[in-house]
Amino acid sequence: MSEARVEAERRGRRAESQAAVYLRREGWEVLAERVRTPVGEVDLVARRGKLLAFVEVKARASIAAAHRSLDLRRLQRVAAAADFLVPRFLGEAEDVRIDVIHIVPGYPPHHLENVWQG
Repeated sequence: MSEARVEAERRGRRAESQAAVYLRREGWEVLAERVRTPVGEVDLVARRGKLLAFVEVKARASIAAAHRSLDLRRLQRVAAAADFLVPRFLGEAEDVRIDVIHIVPGYPPHHLENVWQG
Protein backbone atom coordinates (compact mmCIF):
# COMPACT_ATOMS: atom_id res chain seq x y z
CA MET A 1 0.00 0.00 0.00
CA SER A 2 1.37 3.45 -0.91
CA GLU A 3 2.26 6.00 1.75
CA ALA A 4 -0.54 8.26 0.51
CA ARG A 5 -3.07 5.44 0.86
CA VAL A 6 -1.81 4.57 4.36
CA GLU A 7 -2.15 8.22 5.42
CA ALA A 8 -5.65 8.42 3.91
CA GLU A 9 -6.58 5.29 5.88
CA ARG A 10 -5.27 6.84 9.10
CA ARG A 11 -7.15 10.08 8.42
CA GLY A 12 -10.34 8.12 7.80
CA ARG A 13 -10.00 6.16 11.03
CA ARG A 14 -9.37 9.35 13.02
CA ALA A 15 -12.45 10.96 11.46
CA GLU A 16 -14.57 7.92 12.29
CA SER A 17 -13.34 8.05 15.89
CA GLN A 18 -14.19 11.77 16.09
CA ALA A 19 -17.64 11.09 14.65
CA ALA A 20 -18.22 8.29 17.18
CA VAL A 21 -17.25 10.60 20.07
CA TYR A 22 -19.59 13.28 18.69
CA LEU A 23 -22.49 10.81 18.44
CA ARG A 24 -21.95 9.59 22.00
CA ARG A 25 -21.97 13.19 23.26
CA GLU A 26 -25.27 13.67 21.44
CA GLY A 27 -26.82 10.69 23.24
CA TRP A 28 -26.26 7.98 20.63
CA GLU A 29 -25.03 4.49 21.40
CA VAL A 30 -22.45 3.45 18.81
CA LEU A 31 -23.19 -0.20 18.11
CA ALA A 32 -20.49 -0.91 15.51
CA GLU A 33 -17.68 0.71 13.55
CA ARG A 34 -16.46 -0.10 10.05
CA VAL A 35 -18.93 -2.85 9.28
CA ARG A 36 -18.13 -4.59 6.00
CA THR A 37 -20.73 -6.49 4.01
CA PRO A 38 -20.64 -8.20 0.60
CA VAL A 39 -22.33 -5.12 -0.89
CA GLY A 40 -20.48 -2.26 0.84
CA GLU A 41 -19.29 -0.81 4.12
CA VAL A 42 -20.92 1.31 6.81
CA ASP A 43 -18.62 3.50 8.89
CA LEU A 44 -20.77 3.65 12.03
CA VAL A 45 -23.99 2.05 13.23
CA ALA A 46 -25.65 3.98 16.04
CA ARG A 47 -28.89 3.94 18.02
CA ARG A 48 -30.68 6.63 19.98
CA GLY A 49 -33.97 5.55 21.46
CA LYS A 50 -35.93 3.73 18.75
CA LEU A 51 -33.89 5.26 15.90
CA LEU A 52 -31.18 3.26 14.16
CA ALA A 53 -28.73 5.20 11.98
CA PHE A 54 -26.19 3.94 9.49
CA VAL A 55 -23.60 6.70 9.34
CA GLU A 56 -21.16 7.55 6.56
CA VAL A 57 -18.20 9.65 7.75
CA LYS A 58 -16.39 11.97 5.35
CA ALA A 59 -13.18 13.78 6.32
CA ARG A 60 -12.15 16.58 3.99
CA ALA A 61 -9.95 19.68 4.11
CA SER A 62 -12.83 22.11 3.58
CA ILE A 63 -16.58 22.28 4.07
CA ALA A 64 -17.11 22.57 0.31
CA ALA A 65 -14.99 19.49 -0.33
CA ALA A 66 -16.91 17.59 2.34
CA HIS A 67 -20.24 18.38 0.71
CA ARG A 68 -18.92 17.30 -2.71
CA SER A 69 -17.50 14.04 -1.33
CA LEU A 70 -20.75 12.10 -1.18
CA ASP A 71 -22.22 11.24 -4.54
CA LEU A 72 -25.18 9.11 -5.58
CA ARG A 73 -23.04 6.01 -6.23
CA ARG A 74 -21.53 6.16 -2.73
CA LEU A 75 -24.92 6.70 -1.11
CA GLN A 76 -26.31 3.72 -3.02
CA ARG A 77 -23.49 1.52 -1.67
CA VAL A 78 -24.11 2.70 1.89
CA ALA A 79 -27.85 2.08 1.44
CA ALA A 80 -27.21 -1.43 0.12
CA ALA A 81 -24.94 -2.20 3.07
CA ALA A 82 -27.52 -0.77 5.47
CA ASP A 83 -30.25 -2.97 3.94
CA PHE A 84 -27.96 -5.96 4.41
CA LEU A 85 -27.30 -5.02 8.06
CA VAL A 86 -30.83 -4.09 9.17
CA PRO A 87 -31.69 -7.63 10.34
CA ARG A 88 -28.59 -7.69 12.56
CA PHE A 89 -29.18 -4.35 14.27
CA LEU A 90 -32.87 -3.53 14.04
CA GLY A 91 -34.92 -3.97 17.19
CA GLU A 92 -38.65 -3.93 17.64
CA ALA A 93 -40.51 -0.86 16.28
CA GLU A 94 -37.39 1.04 15.23
CA ASP A 95 -37.01 3.63 12.51
CA VAL A 96 -33.98 3.44 10.24
CA ARG A 97 -32.13 6.18 8.42
CA ILE A 98 -28.81 6.95 6.76
CA ASP A 99 -26.83 9.91 8.07
CA VAL A 100 -23.56 11.57 7.10
CA ILE A 101 -21.07 13.25 9.38
CA HIS A 102 -18.51 15.60 7.84
CA ILE A 103 -15.25 16.06 9.69
CA VAL A 104 -13.41 19.24 8.65
CA PRO A 105 -10.38 20.63 10.54
CA GLY A 106 -11.26 23.67 12.62
CA TYR A 107 -15.01 22.97 12.63
CA PRO A 108 -17.27 20.85 14.83
CA PRO A 109 -18.63 17.68 13.21
CA HIS A 110 -21.46 18.47 10.80
CA HIS A 111 -24.27 15.89 11.09
CA LEU A 112 -26.59 15.53 8.10
CA GLU A 113 -29.63 13.47 9.03
CA ASN A 114 -31.66 11.15 6.83
CA VAL A 115 -29.75 11.75 3.60
CA TRP A 116 -31.12 8.77 1.68
CA GLN A 117 -34.72 8.34 0.50
CA GLY A 118 -34.45 5.02 -1.28
